[in-house]
Amino acid sequence: MAGIGFGLRKLLEKPGYFGLFRAYLYAGIIGSGPWVLSIIGILIVGFVSLGVVSPQVLITQFQVSVTYLIMGSLIFTGLFQLAFTRFISDWLYKQLAIEVLPNFNGILLITTLSGGILGLLLLAVFFEETSLLYRMFMLTGFVVLCDIWLSTVLLSGLKKYHAILWNFFIGYSVAISCAYLLRPYGLEGLLFGFVIGHVVLLFGMMFIIVQQFPANRFIAFQFFTQGALHTRLIWIGFLYNLAVWIDKILFWYYPDTGEVVIGPLRASLIYDLPIFLAYLAIIPGMAVFIVRIETDFVEYYEKFFDSVRNGGALNRIQELGNGMQHAVRQGISEIVMVQSIAVLFVFLLGEKLLNALSISLLYLPLLYVDLVAAGLQVVFLGILNVLFYLDKLKIVLWLCILFVTTNVVFTLISLYLGAAFYGYGFALSLLVTVIVGMRVLSNKLILLEYETFMLQ
Repeated sequence: MAGIGFGLRKLLEKPGYFGLFRAYLYAGIIGSGPWVLSIIGILIVGFVSLGVVSPQVLITQFQVSVTYLIMGSLIFTGLFQLAFTRFISDWLYKQLAIEVLPNFNGILLITTLSGGILGLLLLAVFFEETSLLYRMFMLTGFVVLCDIWLSTVLLSGLKKYHAILWNFFIGYSVAISCAYLLRPYGLEGLLFGFVIGHVVLLFGMMFIIVQQFPANRFIAFQFFTQGALHTRLIWIGFLYNLAVWIDKILFWYYPDTGEVVIGPLRASLIYDLPIFLAYLAIIPGMAVFIVRIETDFVEYYEKFFDSVRNGGALNRIQELGNGMQHAVRQGISEIVMVQSIAVLFVFLLGEKLLNALSISLLYLPLLYVDLVAAGLQVVFLGILNVLFYLDKLKIVLWLCILFVTTNVVFTLISLYLGAAFYGYGFALSLLVTVIVGMRVLSNKLILLEYETFMLQ
C-alpha cells in the first residue's frame, strides 16, 4: 500500500470531522473495495439465478467453483506477486521504466503458460466426470485470475488505486450482467458470464499499464535472471496465501465437516458461512490499518532515513526513531480498538443478523470465534507491513512459516476435538503469530538506530 499515504494526508489536513471521515472511508474503500466487490458480485450472481437455474444445487456448484478458482490463483501467483513488485520497484528506482512493460509481458506469459499447464493437469486427472464446457471455463477463469492478480500488484505499485477499483467495478458489473443473461444455460452459463467479466477486468488493467510505460521491445525475461529474483519474497507470498486458506481446505476435506459439491471440489457448510461473514467485519480495521500505518508511521519513517542519509544530528535521529515506535504502537492499538468495537457490534446483533439472513443460530458461536480471528489477521497485516518497510524479510518469512504451521496443527486439533472447538484453530494460530510478531517488531524498533548504522 506504499504511496497511498500522500492522498490520505491531504484529506486529514482538512479541518473538521468530515475530512477525517473521508480519509477513513477512502482507506476502507481502497483497502477492501476490490475484495468486497468480488464477494458481492458472486453473491448477486447466485441471487439473480434463484428460480431460473434449476436444480438450485447448480448455484452452489458455481459459487464453490469460483471460490476454488480465487483460492488456487492467489496461492499460485503468490509465488510471483511480491517478488515481481520488488523487481519493478528496483527498475523504477534505476530510472529504467522502459523495461517495465516488456518484463510484465514476460511474467504474464510465464504465468499464463505455467498456470494453463497446471490447470490442464488437474482438470484431466480430477474432473473427468464434469462437462467439457465446465472444464474449459474453469481453466480459462484460473488463468485469467492469475493474470489479474499480477496486474493488480503492478497497478498498486504505481499507486493507481482508483483505476484498480473502477476496473473491478466494471468487470464485476459485466460479470453479473452476462451471468444474468446466460443463467438459463445453468452452471456453464454462470461460469461463462464470470469469465467474460474477468476478461474485461484484465484487459482494462492491461490497457492502463500499456499507457503508463513506453517500451522499445515487446517481451523480456529479466525477472528470472540471477540476482533479480528475491527468493524470500517468493516464499513469503506463497506461504502467506497458503496460511490464509489452509484451515478452509482442511474443513472442506475432513469427512465430518465437508461434503462433495462437484467433481473433487468440496465445501463445508458449517465453516464457510461464518468465516465469510467474519471477513466482512474487518473493513473498519483495514481502514484504520491503512490510515495509521501509511500516514503517521510512514511520515516518521521517511524523515528518519532522510536524516540518516543526510547526516542529521543524533538526537534528531533518535527522536524520529522514537516517533516511529510510538506511531506503530498507536496504530496497532487503534486497529485493536476499532476492530474490537466491530466485533462487539456483531456480537450484539449476531442473532438478528443470522435471522435476517435466514441462517441457523447454531452458527453463532463459530461466527464469534471467526470474528476474533479475522480481527487478529488485520493486526498481523499491520505487523507485516511495518516489517516490510524495515526490510526485515527474514523475520516476515519465519512469521509466515509460523502462521501456516500453527494453522495446520491447531485446526487439525480442533477438528479432532469436535464441533465445540471449530474455528479456534484459526484464531489461536493468529493469536500466537501476532504475539510473536509484536515481540519481534518491538525488539527491532528498539534496535533500529544500532542496526541502521552498525550493520551496514
